[in-house]
Amino acid sequence: MEFFVRSEKKYNPVTPKIVDELKQIVGSRYVIYGDEEKLQPYSHDEVPGAEYAHMPEAVVRPGTAEEIAAIMKLANREMIPVTPRGAGSGLSGGAVPVCGGIVVLFDRMNKILELDRENMMIVVEPGVVTNEINEFLKEHGLFYAAYPMSLETCYIGGNVAENAGGAKAVKYGVTSRYVVGLDVVTPTGEIVELGGKLIKDVSGYNMVQLMVGSEGTLGLFTKITLKLLPLPKAQVDLLCLFKNIEEAIKAVPKIQTIGGIIPTSIEFMNKTAIKASCEYLNESIPYQQAGAMLLITVDGPDEQQIEREYESIGQLCLDAGAIEVYVADNATTSERIWKVRRNIGEAYNVISRRQSAEDIVVPPAAIPAMAAKLQELSDKYDVMIPCFGHAGDGNLHSRIVSQPWWSDEKWHKVLPKILDELYRLTAEVGGRISGEHGIGHKKKNYLPYVVSENYIDMLRTIKRAMDPNNILNPGKIFDL
Repeated sequence: MEFFVRSEKKYNPVTPKIVDELKQIVGSRYVIYGDEEKLQPYSHDEVPGAEYAHMPEAVVRPGTAEEIAAIMKLANREMIPVTPRGAGSGLSGGAVPVCGGIVVLFDRMNKILELDRENMMIVVEPGVVTNEINEFLKEHGLFYAAYPMSLETCYIGGNVAENAGGAKAVKYGVTSRYVVGLDVVTPTGEIVELGGKLIKDVSGYNMVQLMVGSEGTLGLFTKITLKLLPLPKAQVDLLCLFKNIEEAIKAVPKIQTIGGIIPTSIEFMNKTAIKASCEYLNESIPYQQAGAMLLITVDGPDEQQIEREYESIGQLCLDAGAIEVYVADNATTSERIWKVRRNIGEAYNVISRRQSAEDIVVPPAAIPAMAAKLQELSDKYDVMIPCFGHAGDGNLHSRIVSQPWWSDEKWHKVLPKILDELYRLTAEVGGRISGEHGIGHKKKNYLPYVVSENYIDMLRTIKRAMDPNNILNPGKIFDL
């Protein structure tokens, strides 16, 4: 039989005979094979650039855990790589089949299976769009707190695989805080139940948390149990304008230490990001004098508590040097200021199609120093690097944007140099190269910049033990 050398190991091709077996497992209508046009959408995620894409040989859309287990057993028997894929909204190449083979698509596994109000938990399949969980929960007075900024497009299975964060992580934390149970198909095709409807559980290793953030390399999720919280009854947003980044970031710990308040979110935008987004939206907020903005949200059980908190935060920001503090206490004004934050990426998409979206994370107090380093990089290479993100947890979205007149050749020559320096600078301030997007295959060569080889060897040991044939999502996070 012919072998293809793909990435780090030899794999067999997907043959018509194997496709017939796949059709027997899931049904003919749920297998895509031999049609390049239909396969092409599954060759990439949201990372721009053809160099990060790779065509699958087949796409399979299972509907049950048993079907996924059968696919994995077939893949191990035939030495064919398998790449799990949710909505394809990732930004690290995690769902890209870099070794070819089979893509397992979860779009059919999209049911909310159970709401357990007594235990305040919900059980869902991995293909549920994250936003639909909270739309479903509204009438029950509950919510799932860990959803990311892309909640209207991403699948909950992808959120768990990447341990996705979001704007509300300051108060509520990231995905891992809420995943208490997982049904998983292992890389070798066994179905295993991990955790359950339990708040505390030390019955052996914490396998649930090992799976969360494993980027689809250790298992395929078929059922997810999430912890819920009471839905806040009141919410207010504050838009705080500062003269410079240093003053803005210094205000953040004062809110918690002096004010004794943990905001729901504290979003940060530098002047470059503010200007582009406001111009894109034709927004009349007087941003011209602001070197940085903080977008702060507080929520809680009643309006009186929220009013006390936002007044305290507003005064603390003014005392810390804020030029102006705007209060958004209704849905219309709240949407107006959040649009500025959400549309930064869209604004730069209009300016240039050559971009690289990075999500470095640094100690929160190091944000000003990192922002200064990013500005130096911007000046050195004549690129735009808007800096925005989650000030409360140090997660910065530093989007590298080429000048619109650059050629593709120049972009591909310069970008690797910028990324190399960016990740080294991140390491210098004690940071890491991803806060929520994951490593995937886009960043794996840079992982040794921020963690030791001993640490990576630990990851390799776990991977080899659970996936001896390196079948599941090979070529991601690290090389074997």
